[in-house]
Formats: sequence, structure tokens, C-alpha cells
Amino acid sequence: MSKMNLTKWGVIAVALLTYLMPSDVKAQDKVEVSLGADLVSGYVWRGQDLGGVSLQPSISISKGGLSLTGWGSVGLEKTDTREFDLTLGYSTGGFSLAFTDYWFNYYDPEIVSKYFDYGAHSTAHVFEATIGYDFGPLALLWNTNIGGADGTKENGDRAYSSYFEASAPFKLGGVDCSAEVGGTPWENTFYGASGFAITNIGFKATKEIKVTDSFTLPVFAKAIWNPCSDKAYLTFGMTF
Repeated sequence: MSKMNLTKWGVIAVALLTYLMPSDVKAQDKVEVSLGADLVSGYVWRGQDLGGVSLQPSISISKGGLSLTGWGSVGLEKTDTREFDLTLGYSTGGFSLAFTDYWFNYYDPEIVSKYFDYGAHSTAHVFEATIGYDFGPLALLWNTNIGGADGTKENGDRAYSSYFEASAPFKLGGVDCSAEVGGTPWENTFYGASGFAITNIGFKATKEIKVTDSFTLPVFAKAIWNPCSDKAYLTFGMTF
């Protein structure tokens, strides 16, 4: 990425933080800060196995419909890839837009994972644009990699790897559940597809376990199938 583009994103980040940060005490109550972490038995993302037992912390600053979120994943296995993502998002009603910078810190010593390396052919960042709409009973998302270490087509051209998903929340036996179906529309190595492919079919159930009269622990289990890679996973996690 050029220095000009870096400067541009720096200006945008400063403008966002200026917007989010309160100018006086009265404005402070308009800013929301949330933080938490998930502990998961396996890190499976969009039908892809990205690691074993992992701790996944997050922090978010929001004001109105604008938000800046940091999310990470650290596997307990030494060989697991570590990840740090930054997402700038905006939502109004059911409509949402987002830009995400994924950064992967690879264990493989032959892969250089410098955070401030934005070179077109050397960066470990992936830049993704997202558009979505939540209708309530059904939510739709479209994601496209627009830069960074994107996948390629068979001929070596950048694939602009994309992922679409439809998800629906529902109750089953008094438990909060959701079902999702996602895939990639065209050939790319990022999702390991030779053309249109369904890469993620998921069913998730979430329940709060009462620990004390004043403390409950949210836990979840998720079954995932990836028809494209012919794999299936069952994961469990808890939220702090």
C-alpha cells in the first residue's frame, strides 16, 4: 500500500477517534465502550479451520451508528496463527457497512508477518469491505477482499475473494439458536474454491448458565459443515 493510502487511512482513523472521543463530560455518556472475550474449543471461520483452542478478546468503541472494533485470536498451540483485526463499521436501522483490516501473525518462520508492512506482495494484512442488511428474521451479508494478501485465481490473477451469508435467529426448546449458510461466488484460493461453492453451513445454540444469583456464564455450541472442503466441526465456547 502506498504512503499516500496509509496517510489517507490515518486521517480517517484520527477523524473517527475525534468523533468518538467526548469533548466534555456531558458528551462522554454518548460514547459506549464494550470489551469481552470468548474461549473456544476450536477456531472455525466461515467453514475454515484456523486453529485449535483459542482465546479471542475484543474491544469496541461506538457512538451512534459508528463503531471501531478490535478483535484478536490467540491459540494455545504454539504453531497456531495469531490474528488481530480492526473493523470500522456504520449501521443504521438494519443496514450496515464495514471495512476490516485482518492481520495474521504466522508461526512459520519463512513467512514474514510485520504489522506495518503494507507492500502489495509482502503484506500479511487482508482488507475486506462488507455490506449487509438485517431484516430481523433474516440477515444477509456480502464480503469482498479489496486489497492485501488476497487469494488468486488459477491463472494467478487477484481473485477479489468474496463470501456471502444468510443467517436466521430462532428459539428452540427455550434456547437461543441461529442457522447460517454461506459460500463464495467464484474461483479463489482464499476459500479453496474452484468456482461457486458453499463453504459454511452452521447451527449455533447459546445458553446462559447460572453460576451465582448475580452471575451467569453464556456458553455456546456450534456445528459446522463445509461441503467445499468435505469437512465438519463441532465447537464449544464461553463468553466472558
